[in-house]
Amino acid sequence: MANITAAMVKELREKTDAGMMDCKKALVATDGDFEKAVVWLREKGLAKAAKKAGVVAAEGLCNYVVSGNKVVLFELNSQTDFVAQNVKFKALLENVGNIIVNSNATNTEEALAIDVDGKTLETVIMESSGTIGEKISLRRVQVLTKSDAQVFGTYKHMGGRIVTVAILNGSDEAVAKDVAMHVAALSPKYVSKDDIPQDVVAKEKEVILAAALNENASSAKPKPEKIIEERIVPGRLEKNLKEICLLSQAFVKNPDLTVEQYVKGAKSEVVTFVRLEVGEGIEKVETDFAAEVAAQAAAAK
Repeated sequence: MANITAAMVKELREKTDAGMMDCKKALVATDGDFEKAVVWLREKGLAKAAKKAGVVAAEGLCNYVVSGNKVVLFELNSQTDFVAQNVKFKALLENVGNIIVNSNATNTEEALAIDVDGKTLETVIMESSGTIGEKISLRRVQVLTKSDAQVFGTYKHMGGRIVTVAILNGSDEAVAKDVAMHVAALSPKYVSKDDIPQDVVAKEKEVILAAALNENASSAKPKPEKIIEERIVPGRLEKNLKEICLLSQAFVKNPDLTVEQYVKGAKSEVVTFVRLEVGEGIEKVETDFAAEVAAQAAAAK
């Protein structure tokens, strides 16, 4: 049996972009024959999927899976929305969620390393990429847990373009779901002002001050800078911070109440929340993938 070195694995990975463990398995299976190892990876669908690694996968769906006092939220990306609606993709989405929630994984890296019948979850996803014909990637994983005295509120928008989970003290699932729906609609960043990092507050204050000074400089009746700094800026800062905090937002189902007032009226309390939206934070770039698919379809006629 050939001696499989780290250098051989590295070289195969560079040529195919397959995972390190998959490259090692390919070399072991082919007794160190490099070209046969490439073929082995292609046959398994691993190299085929890896060839698309340079393409941004910014479509797909988010999902959540609840198991007892634990919930997993995750984002599974595809390259096109068309594939995200595919039956195979949706089956993979459910399978990935069940695998993660029944594991000890707490983040994306740990989730990708989960053993699934002798393969990593990363390999399972890559093999599915080869079958589906697009790059599929697990982008984000978040795990929340609650106590028996708390309740989950879950909400899914547009089939999973946005998913949210809220944890509330108490047992009123309807109220918790209302809060989760509100989070989906208004996208707060924090539960309350107490949760906002001081550097974020300082930066926001800096931006508001600069804007106020520019407005004042072009005003027909400019105010003293002291008034700008001591009166105008604090008021605008307070308003802006309220807008990004869940509890101080006007409740989406009854704008006459804040979320805090609505929840307190139900004798409950918001503990935390998570909101995932497909492609959030990804710089979506134009690719020629659609043209590639069209060309393949035309060639098949």
